[in-house]
Amino acid sequence: MKYDILLCGVGGQGVLSIAAVIAQAAVMEGLQVKQSEVHGMAQRGGAVQAHLRISSTSIHSDLIPKGAASLILSMEPLESLRYLPYLSKDGVLLSAREPVLNIPHYPDLDSVLTVIQQYPRHLIIPALEIARKIGSPRSSNMVLVGAASKFLPLSPETLKKVIEGLFHQKGDGVVQSNLSAFEAGRRES
Repeated sequence: MKYDILLCGVGGQGVLSIAAVIAQAAVMEGLQVKQSEVHGMAQRGGAVQAHLRISSTSIHSDLIPKGAASLILSMEPLESLRYLPYLSKDGVLLSAREPVLNIPHYPDLDSVLTVIQQYPRHLIIPALEIARKIGSPRSSNMVLVGAASKFLPLSPETLKKVIEGLFHQKGDGVVQSNLSAFEAGRRES
């Protein structure tokens, strides 16, 4: 089994937290994991991306080749378009619906979403809207983890254990809001 995930978004959205949850869950399930991330300008609203490779056998590179990603998981719709060359022909393109208007002349959102919708296996989730509805707008990244859990080769129970562990030091309220976001995302997909 081999499963390659390209995660992307904008600094401050929690892309690296998503990578941590999925990677730790894979390790807990006895799988091999390699990860590479780019977040140099993230603090200023710049692009963030992580390559996350999961396999039942040895992984020789932490970078996903073009045309090989099983899943592109994006916190921001325009960022998902940047990495389309990495998506395999059978891959899933999963993106949050809400844009981060961090650049001048951000393209028309409907045009961006239309490009995403052209992919046979796509899912656009109103992640921020869902997180707001459950009273936790900062947990939109866990909404996407929940939505992605239907496609990941990992059990939802393991993902929830990792979420509990990752947010435990921030208190029970934060743990519960992130678990609620995860479950809301699972219902959406």
